[in-house]
Amino acid sequence: MSGRRNGTDVGNPWNTRPPRPPGDRPDRRRPSRAPAPHEERPAGGSRDELRLYGLNAVQAVFAHRPEAIRKLYLVESRIPALKSLLAWCVKQRVGYRVVEEGDLDRLAASTHHEGVVADVLKAEPLPVADWLRALPERQPVAALWLDGVGNPHNFGAILRSAAHFGVAGILLPRDSTLALSGAAARVAEGGAEQVPLVRMGNPENAIAQLRGAGFTLAATVVRGGDDLFAASLPQRLVYVMGAEGEGMDTRLAAACDQRLSIPGTGAVESLNVAAATAVFLAQWRAAR
Repeated sequence: MSGRRNGTDVGNPWNTRPPRPPGDRPDRRRPSRAPAPHEERPAGGSRDELRLYGLNAVQAVFAHRPEAIRKLYLVESRIPALKSLLAWCVKQRVGYRVVEEGDLDRLAASTHHEGVVADVLKAEPLPVADWLRALPERQPVAALWLDGVGNPHNFGAILRSAAHFGVAGILLPRDSTLALSGAAARVAEGGAEQVPLVRMGNPENAIAQLRGAGFTLAATVVRGGDDLFAASLPQRLVYVMGAEGEGMDTRLAAACDQRLSIPGTGAVESLNVAAATAVFLAQWRAAR
């Protein structure tokens, strides 16, 4: 079974045979050590591949883009939960290795891997024009424009909320460095595979394209906006979410059609961007 270096595995560390059923006694000799991140990077390099970790994150890739999976690492206790994925790896001759918990800690550079790590091909952001053409006609649509959001945990939480409320896309400015990471995908709990990322061009052109497709742009601001819970929300809406610290670009906020705020007690200055996003999306969904 697995990645243990027994007589049949020497010289072939990547297993493509079915895993041993959980009830069988495994080889108790020392398993081969999975390489640490600095020893082995995804085969296509950082530009083409991404190292994901977390059970829901990996299973979501398998459900939506199995062909993107390049390598799989798992602890023995995860074999039952990943039986279908392992069978697919055998059929497609995709290498997998059963390793120890500490090996996954090194591979993921995190202890929050939940027993599985995978190297997968990245899903490149869509051009905004292609995304707009693919949208369903005559149906309510919500999207998120992320202006300066950079924290991967906030990004992952935003992706999770976006998937939960049926957001059609995450719009990224032309010069945004925000990209899916292993940490963001784990926090998203599978949401990263549900919501497409969209790369915009020139901001003025992007705004014109969105308005031409029937969208209203709403700047989300801490103070001075219309009460979210009293406002009339349009059928096609883009919430523009600002950075965690400095907020959104003032010129972008001025170019939006609406300014919306979440009323509160004032006991704290504001919600963090991920929590605020969930509130805004819940209200849009409730209005439908």
